Amino acid sequence: MAENYDLVVIGGGPGGYTAAIRAAQLKMKVACVEKRANKAFGGTCLNIGCIPSKALLDSSEMYDATLHKLASHGIKVGSVALDLSTMHQRKDRVVNELTGGISFLFKKYGVTPIYGTGRLLPGPQVEVTAADGSTSILQAPHVLLATGSISSELPFLKFDGTHIVSSTEALNFNPVPQHLIVVGGGYIGLELGSVWKRLGAQVTVLEFLPRILPACDGEIAAEVHKLLIKQGFVIHTNTRVTGATVRGNTVTVTAQAPDGQPLQFSGDRVLVAVGRRPYTAGLGLEEVGVKVDPQSGRVEVDDQFRTSVPGVYAIGDLIAGPMLAHKASEEGAVLAERLAGMKPHINYNAIPSIIYIWPEVAAVGATEEQLKEQGIAYRVGKFKFSASGRAKAMDETDGFVKVLADAKTDRVLGVHILGPRASELIAECVTIMEFRGSAEDIARCPHGHPTLSEAVAEAARMAWSGQPLNS
Repeated sequence: MAENYDLVVIGGGPGGYTAAIRAAQLKMKVACVEKRANKAFGGTCLNIGCIPSKALLDSSEMYDATLHKLASHGIKVGSVALDLSTMHQRKDRVVNELTGGISFLFKKYGVTPIYGTGRLLPGPQVEVTAADGSTSILQAPHVLLATGSISSELPFLKFDGTHIVSSTEALNFNPVPQHLIVVGGGYIGLELGSVWKRLGAQVTVLEFLPRILPACDGEIAAEVHKLLIKQGFVIHTNTRVTGATVRGNTVTVTAQAPDGQPLQFSGDRVLVAVGRRPYTAGLGLEEVGVKVDPQSGRVEVDDQFRTSVPGVYAIGDLIAGPMLAHKASEEGAVLAERLAGMKPHINYNAIPSIIYIWPEVAAVGATEEQLKEQGIAYRVGKFKFSASGRAKAMDETDGFVKVLADAKTDRVLGVHILGPRASELIAECVTIMEFRGSAEDIARCPHGHPTLSEAVAEAARMAWSGQPLNS
């Protein structure tokens, strides 16, 4: 006999668990189906993505600072040693605490956790197959698909889990690779490359396109390239990887240079970080008639997240848009509120993106290239962190803030930050853009002194008036 709910969510990642919690807060009877073997909610982000990678990034940043930055601050240390096992234990502890927190919230708000693999049936209904093979049926007028994405694999560079790996295995290298070859110059490859570079690995990045970070503002990407080279990265752009062979503990990657000449790179680990793709395997989409874009593999939805099948919805990495945890979370909350009769909205132009290398990269809105392509007249304001009193005090002066404003209205169209704690500074810019604010609005908001946020105000002042006060 089927269990009845108001909403059944398939997938317990940022989009799914947020939707489940918000719907339960709004007095719906909710079940959330999760197939992860360890019964941990949080999806890729909490278990094998955002959270463990940031834990390693912070730990490796402290290690690097101890080796290379403390002395200039007058701090003398003795012999410095890396205890990688302890670092991994800390990472795992952070993950366990956060995934456990979701279980606590489910209990608090009355979300029913159901462990197993969910598959759509007509109705709509959901069949759940547990680890022991037993099945159960869940019935609800609303079913939400929130199964996220998985790492893309190249046909000529298959994952073996040891030498040629995805980001999942790259979180758990032990010992530190001697030479890590990263295929793909996007944010995942550069973040994990940064972890292992700081901990002692030689890192080579192979990027098919003419530049790294192809989704970033071009000026920001070019400066990141310079800073990574300064940090010791070896980066090859316009380089097409063609295959790899493994002999013993050595992986030889073959590639073609821009002029067509063959290239070879040898290392002990290869991280393939060429993007992610929607995870729809076993969902039964075709059987019930849910339309999927044949090229991208993404589920097709309307502006209410409704699929082609009545009562079935999809959010997050399954649908169009950036594959970001906070984008999925926003969609999950909005969907739940709409089901409850509320009228929330999402401004997709105000969703920030962040890259947790050092210095950090954060952006919201349009890039300069996009504005040129759209024929929009704009003004640019830039301010270097080298002119920031706070950045100088921190000894973190690399990078700059770039504000793009409409030439006629002064409305902020985009903000791009390369610098210390850009991940935190971008929030102010998101708020301004959400409320359709101007560069003058940012400039006229008092910013504490000395703070890094003053650089944002100065860049905005430059975009608005053409005259920063401190540069």
